[in-house]
Amino acid sequence: MVAKVKPIFNNRELSWLAFNERVMQEAMDPAVPVIQRLRFLGIFSNNLDEFFKVRVASIRRIAALTPSKKKNPNELNPQELLIEIQNKVLTLQQKSEVVYAGILKEMERNGIFVLNEKQLDAGQAYRVKKYFAENIRSQLVPLALNNRNKLPLLNDDSIYLGIKMSDLSEEKPSFKYFIIEIPGDSTIPRFVVLPQTNKDTTEIVFIDDILRLCLNRIFFMFDYEKIEAYTFKITRDAELDLDDDLSKSFLEKMKDSLQKRPYGRPIRLVYDSSTPDDLHWLIMRKLGIKETDNVIPGGRYHRLRDLMDFPRVRPDLEDELHHPLLHPSLKLYSSILNVIRKKDILLNYPYQDFIHFVDFLREAAIDPNVKEIYITLYRVAKNSKVINALANAAKNGKQVTVMLELQARFDESANIYWSRVLQNAGAHVLHGVEGMKVHSKIVLIKRKERKNIRGYAYVGTGNFNESTSKLYTDLGLFTVHPGIVEDVEKVFHFLENPHTRFECDHLLVSPYRMRQKLAHYIEREIENAKNKNEAFILLKVNSLVDEKMIELLYKAGRAGVKIRMIVRGTCGLSPEVQGLSENIKIISIVDKLLEHSRMAIFCNGGKNKYFIMSADWMSRNLDRRVEVGTPVYDKKIQKILRDIFEIQWSDNVKARNMSPQLLNTYIIPKNNEKRIRSQSELYKYFENVDN
Repeated sequence: MVAKVKPIFNNRELSWLAFNERVMQEAMDPAVPVIQRLRFLGIFSNNLDEFFKVRVASIRRIAALTPSKKKNPNELNPQELLIEIQNKVLTLQQKSEVVYAGILKEMERNGIFVLNEKQLDAGQAYRVKKYFAENIRSQLVPLALNNRNKLPLLNDDSIYLGIKMSDLSEEKPSFKYFIIEIPGDSTIPRFVVLPQTNKDTTEIVFIDDILRLCLNRIFFMFDYEKIEAYTFKITRDAELDLDDDLSKSFLEKMKDSLQKRPYGRPIRLVYDSSTPDDLHWLIMRKLGIKETDNVIPGGRYHRLRDLMDFPRVRPDLEDELHHPLLHPSLKLYSSILNVIRKKDILLNYPYQDFIHFVDFLREAAIDPNVKEIYITLYRVAKNSKVINALANAAKNGKQVTVMLELQARFDESANIYWSRVLQNAGAHVLHGVEGMKVHSKIVLIKRKERKNIRGYAYVGTGNFNESTSKLYTDLGLFTVHPGIVEDVEKVFHFLENPHTRFECDHLLVSPYRMRQKLAHYIEREIENAKNKNEAFILLKVNSLVDEKMIELLYKAGRAGVKIRMIVRGTCGLSPEVQGLSENIKIISIVDKLLEHSRMAIFCNGGKNKYFIMSADWMSRNLDRRVEVGTPVYDKKIQKILRDIFEIQWSDNVKARNMSPQLLNTYIIPKNNEKRIRSQSELYKYFENVDN
């Protein structure tokens, strides 16, 4: 008898780094248009910044409180994990520098040159100095670095130049040190496009290098023989600490905590590896960063997330996004509520246009028969049409209740602002449930029809955000199904009265019963497999790290349940391991659109169960957040969901095999097999689908 393999749980942080390496693979792929590759490198950098602010910061706090001993010899303790992360990040950082250099060469072959201050000719240097005088000079105030002055707070969203000024003329050489914050906002972009002198050539310069060129104009009051400038940036712990003052509202606590975030402990220093040792160690000492902290040498430029906003100088060198399609059953300038009353509608963004959702709210805002609107909001667009529709609904006398989550990380300030906008318009704004984040994506509209009140519900997988809806793949279901509508109303009643308990007959709701119901459907597949009946599970999520759910999936696989999963990001389950997970296959798709939708399909003895949900399979989502998933009952929509999954599963261009070794190997077409890029195929699919 073959012994069973003990369950394997991939480390969450190392698995996430493997995901970010998949993002870098897009920057390395010669089939991706070259400026699009540059933007992927920016996404990689941005992801890494947030990883340090949140995950590494959390591990450091745990490491400070936890002994180095570990209970399980196969697991890393926090101190060991930090070392593993540091080693992996150093490798990725070095790789990204090589990738960046290769992209620049490819851009030059296409007539786009990113020039540094030493590569500018006389005419270019003149124009750059003029730009400096008119736009930058007045914003610069260098900070002296010496033993007397205490270093003011440095912002973790900024880039800095460390300056070393040398006077070697005296018998005893003297040195002065300064720091300059590189300006960066909507008025001063990171990249400056130089006036075109040749129609086939575009020349661009970093603002960093404009400052390097103009150092003598910044420090004209000093005598020196040599002046040097080297870039560095810091990353701070982004955790918010809410005080327990009972006299303050939750909103007040959030405002106070946000004011303290810039003072978070530095947890990473990224610096130009050519920085002189004396300047480097002075900066570290002034910042309070130790040699054992995450100190990462890099190249000449940092905060490369700005590459996401690289000037759009050559549209032909970008991966053009398809224009969103209108849903075949929904027409502009006609009633959406009338259509939903007759049948369920599924929207799949960005293949189909988010304007339908905005119009759904706009119609409710002006329809005299609509009496109440309820919605949960997590992240919204900068100039939100969703907020505008809700505010106008309140001004039109509707009862508008908005559950606006103030703890949406890095969107806290924006959500505080939107909270005021909605309250000023007359909406009733809720600010969360104590101890939990509200991450569900639900809407309920109550409309008077004859002598009754009919409910119109929406349950989705993604934020009500028209900006991200152009880049994130998400699903949303409109329905008047009485059971689903009643359950959505129960959720909103709970959000208004958090101490009440409730049961849903249709919806999957966390922290109440979502985990148990998903486990029930998995156990049913196990039972069917043991009885030699067909049994399968199809799952698409962003992250799969909850150990209880992973153990249950391992159990199902060993019982003979055929399991196929599409996991974009962090994955704690190791597929296709002999004796453990032979029946489990996992792929990850990273392409021009961010895969964000979540769905689950269970064989259920031939009577397939279909769900879409806001929750990833993580402990936080299943136990400490308010999440909502809905069953899909309409047969046509069920077929669409199955088609979406199968098209994505057939991807052999952008899909990677999620092997236990986290190797990120591409799935390659066999022999004369057709090349399938699922995101392109899905657009074609929705051009022809009828729902």
